[in-house]
Amino acid sequence: MGSLNYASPIPQRRGFRLPFEIVIVSNTPLTPLKDIDDVALLFLTQIGYIPKGYDPKTDASSVRDSVPYRLFVECLLGRLDKGWTVEQLAAKLKTTKATIYRHINKLKEMDLLDEVNVTERSTVRKGYRIRYGNLSKAWNFVESNVEIAMENYRKTVDHLEKLAEQRR
Repeated sequence: MGSLNYASPIPQRRGFRLPFEIVIVSNTPLTPLKDIDDVALLFLTQIGYIPKGYDPKTDASSVRDSVPYRLFVECLLGRLDKGWTVEQLAAKLKTTKATIYRHINKLKEMDLLDEVNVTERSTVRKGYRIRYGNLSKAWNFVESNVEIAMENYRKTVDHLEKLAEQRR
């Protein structure tokens, strides 16, 4: 997989458009909540990163102990300055690289991650971090992608309406 193309509002790899996928639900801001774990769990569920009713298939006793939750909150959000290799994440979270890739790919689909170079024992490897090392700035990309998707839906709805009128 190549690096993300920041010039495009929709990320691209090797000339192919990546799918952008996020769940949009009616919600109220979680600002009254003061516990980071409460806010993170509700938010990550609302945006579809953690599926509603998620049941960890591991030794995790709760969603908060699960790989996707810990990957986002402890690793990526907890160390915004750090780029993580898949191997580092798998070791820290005591899971397989395949599991890490599955969750990293979900976050990449939301356009929340940067691919960065991580130097480990004099070797440069591909790593991941929250885009710009700042969740708020990363979220700007999500909002932009949602706006583009909604504009495209609008064009399709208008086109569908015209086609329906022609058929009548």
